[in-house]
Formats: sequence, C-alpha cells, structure tokens
Amino acid sequence: MPERLRPAVSAEDAVLEANESFYRALQTLDLDRMDGIWLHKDWVFCAHPGWQAITGWEEIRKSWEGIFTNTRQLKIRLRQVGLQLCGPIAWISCIEEITADAGDGLAASLAQATNIYMRVGEEWKLVHHHASPVPMTPNFPETERVQ
Repeated sequence: MPERLRPAVSAEDAVLEANESFYRALQTLDLDRMDGIWLHKDWVFCAHPGWQAITGWEEIRKSWEGIFTNTRQLKIRLRQVGLQLCGPIAWISCIEEITADAGDGLAASLAQATNIYMRVGEEWKLVHHHASPVPMTPNFPETERVQ
C-alpha cells in the first residue's frame, strides 16, 4: 500500500508495538531482534530481576547474549500494562509473569517492569528496562494458612 494511503498509527500504538517486539525478542531468545529494539548508546540502562544495573548498549547486549545462551525456553505473560507518553519519551509499566527453562527444570517468577522508549525518527527505541523481582505469594485456602 502506498505510504500516503496507510492509516496513521497513533504514537501510543507504536510504543505498544515496540514493547511487544521487545517481549517477542525475549521469548524467542533472538539477539538480532533485540539488537534492533535498543538504542545503541553508552547511557542506556538495564536492570534484570535480581541483577546489578548495567549501563551502555555493549554491556547490555552481553547480558542478553548470556541469558539467551543459558536459557532453553522463556515465556512471559504481561499483566497490568500501563502506558504514559510525554513527547518523544514513553514508558510502559507492567508485571511480567515469567516461566523459564534454563536446563534444570521450569522456574516461575514475577517481576515488576518499567520499559522506557525514546522516539528516534519514526521508531521507538528502548533506552531503559528495569525489572525487579516480586515475591510470589501462594494462594492457600484460609484453612491452610498459618494463623
């Protein structure tokens, strides 16, 4: 379809699509796709759940490479997704329900995440990913809880 006839995509939809691309790259363990999502600057920021903060695309890329090399399968379901847009900056907050197989069986965890995107030309690039572990609270029936 010619450019002028394409329906306009809202900034909000474009940011949500960028965020979906990030999680697709993560779930498919696709380093090349992850390369295309991030802004390649020395000031971008990433904090994986339970890790020390990482600054700079080269170091962040190494972290993804290590995660992808040591993970057989990864599934992430997002809950409570919120989007804020302020000019060329947008951020998404969400809860990540993570199931991972790193070779020693399945592990489940929750993380509270914030992803910050910057508009660069016509693209929204990830500049900040921060995911912090959320304690998982078992949902025991009232009769089985310690009183």
